[in-house]
Amino acid sequence: MNEISPKDRAALHLPEPTQRQGISDADDLPEAFRALNRIQAAAASRLTGGLSPVGLSLAVMDWWMHLLMAPGKQMQLAQKAVRKTARLGLHAATMASGADPLPSIEPLPGDNRFRAEAWQQPPFSLWAQAFLLNQQWWHQATHDVPGVAPHHEEIVSFTTRQVLDVFSPSNSPFTNPEVIARTIETGGQNFVQGLRNWLEDSRRTLMKQPPVGSEAFRVGRDVATTPGKVVFRNHLIELIQYAPATDTVRAEPVLIVPAWIMKYYILDLSPQNSLIRHLVGTGHTVFCISWRNPLAEDRDLSMDDYRRMGVMAALDAVTDIVPGARVHATGYCLGGTLLAIAAAAMGGAGDQRLASVTLFAAQTDFSEPGELALFIDHSQMRVMEGMMWDQGYLAADQMAGAFQLLRSNDLIWSRLVKDYMTGQRTPMTDLMAWNADTTRMPYRMHSEYLQRLYLDNELAAGRFMVDGRPAALQNIRVPLFVVGTERDHVAPWRSVYKIHYLADTEVTFVLTSGGHNAGIVSEPGNPRRHYRAARQRREDHVIGSEDWLAAAATRPGSWWPEWTSWLDAGSGPDRVAPPALGSARHPPIMDAPGSYVLQR
Repeated sequence: MNEISPKDRAALHLPEPTQRQGISDADDLPEAFRALNRIQAAAASRLTGGLSPVGLSLAVMDWWMHLLMAPGKQMQLAQKAVRKTARLGLHAATMASGADPLPSIEPLPGDNRFRAEAWQQPPFSLWAQAFLLNQQWWHQATHDVPGVAPHHEEIVSFTTRQVLDVFSPSNSPFTNPEVIARTIETGGQNFVQGLRNWLEDSRRTLMKQPPVGSEAFRVGRDVATTPGKVVFRNHLIELIQYAPATDTVRAEPVLIVPAWIMKYYILDLSPQNSLIRHLVGTGHTVFCISWRNPLAEDRDLSMDDYRRMGVMAALDAVTDIVPGARVHATGYCLGGTLLAIAAAAMGGAGDQRLASVTLFAAQTDFSEPGELALFIDHSQMRVMEGMMWDQGYLAADQMAGAFQLLRSNDLIWSRLVKDYMTGQRTPMTDLMAWNADTTRMPYRMHSEYLQRLYLDNELAAGRFMVDGRPAALQNIRVPLFVVGTERDHVAPWRSVYKIHYLADTEVTFVLTSGGHNAGIVSEPGNPRRHYRAARQRREDHVIGSEDWLAAAATRPGSWWPEWTSWLDAGSGPDRVAPPALGSARHPPIMDAPGSYVLQR
């Protein structure tokens, strides 16, 4: 069993171990060995981009050996290869005869590479059909192989898909009709401009500068502009209180706990799509945490530090500024998971300061965390911990690679085609500029988060300890409002839905269109938005996610008004005069958006 280091022992307030007699200095060797392992892992991570080659090798070997021992699966794949070849041959013959052939296969939902009209013409349609049929065959080859561990199956399937995408006809200037047409139109100048774009992007990456166009979305000037004051600051957070926009407000304030993996102003982008401005405009007193961007010296900040110095410190300040009022607490992504832990601990301790809890795209059960789990297993943890131990934090660019691979068609290949082959810049948006405004993760906190939640699933199992007691989600007795998004690669909605199986209170669940970020930034008036919503009372029987999906009708528009109406219903009947900005104990420090959000 690994010994606790003196630094960790002091941080956890544990007594020093009793010194045994007759033991030589060799007792120091286990820690030295661990340090040697970390040094090796840190060196390996620099060569592999933070990915574990051992984990990938084990997955490939598991799949390959079991496929060799599955003659039935081999025969099925051979049969499918023959049938797909015949379908492609029929498509080619029909096309050669001058007729308009029906496609042999359609792209998967969300795959827009071959949607343009030019891809329906020969020979481009033949190339696209061949690629899609090949992609489908490899999907079948990497799934349902008897004996393969599910995690290894997903790793092999994901890796195969990434390799296939490299050879997609859409990614070659010689087989992409849109690039060819652009080349003819510009006389080849598109490649000259594409080279300029690539050189500019490379320079900015090397200089750690934001991408082209992000200067149009400056924090405090163009985004994060809702008026307010920083009313509390400690080493980890600044707490912003927003100025009222109505003559009267609901008595119960709203406290927002964003994720520290992102800058808080995802919820306060441009004025027209700012959730915080929307809340203030509908008569709510709003507070929001802005997290410090940690440095190497913050390496030993723990998850409990984030709970105590973040959620609980902010809640103490809010209840001092708005005395006597219960608080509508709201958490987003990791911030939602931390809020659920804090609310469960408060419930177990009899702390009744919360009026409700809202969770945006936040998981509480990590047994099925989606594709992000491809990058989180014991082998990957060793490499990642070595990398974080070496520098004291997980850097933004080390996280970005995993997120980009999850949506490689949208975030990598489409950009390669548009920016570097057609020479046309992808227009910058406020959401894209925010996404490029990156943060870091402290070594100890992130290690605990991945180990205790992703790998060990302690929260759902009732084993996550806070102040010596389990943070049992059943102790949350206030109403829950939970939002999942349809195309979430980080917190899949079916995983978010599992709060129904863990909570012992009323749950209103909303499933909205969009992904992890765009689904939450869902401003009213956008004609492409829709959502579903249903309430489960405490006495109702719990139903599965698929039954819920079948029963909940689709509603057009944004889910924001649904949430504000729910907050209103859970607040007192009388509106009151807005509270002052700050209090005697928490006077205003500076204007919003504060200083922590500007840290690089």
